[in-house]
Amino acid sequence: MKRQFVKLNKNATIPERATEHSAGYDISASETVTIQPDEIKLVHTGLAVQMEQDDVMLLIDRSSNPQKRGIVLSNSLGVIDHDYFPNEFMGMFTNITDKPVTIEAGQRIMQAVFVKYGLVDNDNANGERTGGFGSTGEVENDRQNTNADHQSV
Repeated sequence: MKRQFVKLNKNATIPERATEHSAGYDISASETVTIQPDEIKLVHTGLAVQMEQDDVMLLIDRSSNPQKRGIVLSNSLGVIDHDYFPNEFMGMFTNITDKPVTIEAGQRIMQAVFVKYGLVDNDNANGERTGGFGSTGEVENDRQNTNADHQSV
């Protein structure tokens, strides 16, 4: 398998790197949304991503967002796992100003960087993803409670 972005709707923009030596792919909003002061809102990208099994895609805020647009990526760093495909990945943004902020469809809002990751020798993860955004929370908590006395510190 290779890495590739997949458009899920006609408003999506296939991400590109701005320069030959850029690490990040510019991710754009696929919809126009307005975020009220202190509000947290998911912004659609209209994209899914296919990756190698030992890849993770990190969603990173654009450095100009806080000063120029008054928004920040709420969770600081988004983590999109290999098994998230074919779900749409989105950005969660907070308006840090005292006025509404509008993100226009097609506007670059964050960057995606691919990273290889490793596992510990005694890894025993065997759960399966059951959905999209925020779908692993309950499964992880159940597994952590079940395996709590088997974990090393």
